[in-house]
Amino acid sequence: MKRKPRLSPFMYPIVFFGLVILAGAAVLYSGYAANEPISWLDAMFTATSATCVTGLVVVDTGSFFNGLGQAVILVLIQLGGLGIMTLTSLVFILWTKRVSLLDRVAVGESLRHDKSFNLGKFLKQVVIWTVLIELCGAVLIYIQSPGGFRPFSALFHAVSAFCNAGFSLNRDSLMGFRSDWGINLVFMALIISGGIGFSVLVELYSHAGRRIISGGRKKSPRPFSWYAAVVLRTSLALIVIGWAGIYFGEFIGFHRDLPVNDAVLTALFQSVTCRTAGFNSLAIGQMTNVSLLIMMVLMFVGGAPGSCAGGVKVTTFRTVIAFGLAQIKGRDQTEIGKFAVDQSTLNKALVLTVFGILILASATLLLNFTEGADLPHPQAHGIGLDILFEVVSAFGTVGLSTGLTPKLSPAGKVVIMLLMFIGRLGPILFLSAIQSLQKKQYYRKPEESLLIG
Repeated sequence: MKRKPRLSPFMYPIVFFGLVILAGAAVLYSGYAANEPISWLDAMFTATSATCVTGLVVVDTGSFFNGLGQAVILVLIQLGGLGIMTLTSLVFILWTKRVSLLDRVAVGESLRHDKSFNLGKFLKQVVIWTVLIELCGAVLIYIQSPGGFRPFSALFHAVSAFCNAGFSLNRDSLMGFRSDWGINLVFMALIISGGIGFSVLVELYSHAGRRIISGGRKKSPRPFSWYAAVVLRTSLALIVIGWAGIYFGEFIGFHRDLPVNDAVLTALFQSVTCRTAGFNSLAIGQMTNVSLLIMMVLMFVGGAPGSCAGGVKVTTFRTVIAFGLAQIKGRDQTEIGKFAVDQSTLNKALVLTVFGILILASATLLLNFTEGADLPHPQAHGIGLDILFEVVSAFGTVGLSTGLTPKLSPAGKVVIMLLMFIGRLGPILFLSAIQSLQKKQYYRKPEESLLIG
């Protein structure tokens, strides 16, 4: 008697995310969640965008949906931010005090670089930290602007910011708060906290606690781990480079009338938010091509592994850069700081980068076909950049848009939905799921060199 093959652990997040999206779409479509009728496709798009913490919208969230609809979107954002596998494993721990080895490996692979950690303790920390940070963020947002954010609105935006979702109840996102340093700083702190990964957050807390206990008089006896140092340094470098690039690309010419303080703050905010958060304090469709190109690079990179952010992740980006430098220098090892990256990690980084670029190219080609195939180039002039920006935004689960999303055809919306789904779970997860279904190859072919370049 043949045993039925066990479902690969890599398939669990795909199945769970799909079921949550369907459930959310059903509620949004029911007629009780919106102020006017919504099509099933638009309900699915909204539920996918919320669960995949993207923020791309086809209808205005604040005016189209009523209180129930906004609450459903908030729940979907929270579930997507934490990750369905995280919540499911936590329920298993609380009720049965036990998680299978396969579940432990699957969750450990997505949330932490070290698979030997205590899963139960870590997941409890994840939920506690998430709730505390979001509540503190909501209070700070409300205190900074009680007239601009009601209590529910403050909570909604705090959860959306920490989960890097980018959903806003304001029609113009945060453009009305462009000059408000307090609001901008709170949002940036929430976005960065949600984008560096839970394990790095816990390590930062432990590090800060040791410094406080020592009174700051001496260095912490346990410095940051190599992984945390790579994430923090790469994230900081990308924010600074993006900040400078957007400032010079935007405010030296086009927005010259903006005061320097506002220009500096706005450029910094856009550099932080386009790393997968999706809020905007400038009209994206009115920004220069230089700024949009810089933002696309940042959106493609995204945040850290195991975080609420999307993209190929900062560790992948740093590994690929280190590999390129090693090849230029003629070195065999790919070095980052005091360690060299092992071959398995390097292979994953290269495959993920190539696979991500292929997905973007394929989706861009499809959208050019669905949105402008019947138009000659002079009439479709400019739509190519808008489509590419939308594709990168969806894949990186960012949610920024030049204004194209609400105008998409039904086929175009389906393409963007698939991009958001793949981008949130990560291309590497889909590759692993596909590979887990393949039979192992027990032979090797003879190797031969190939002329390259």
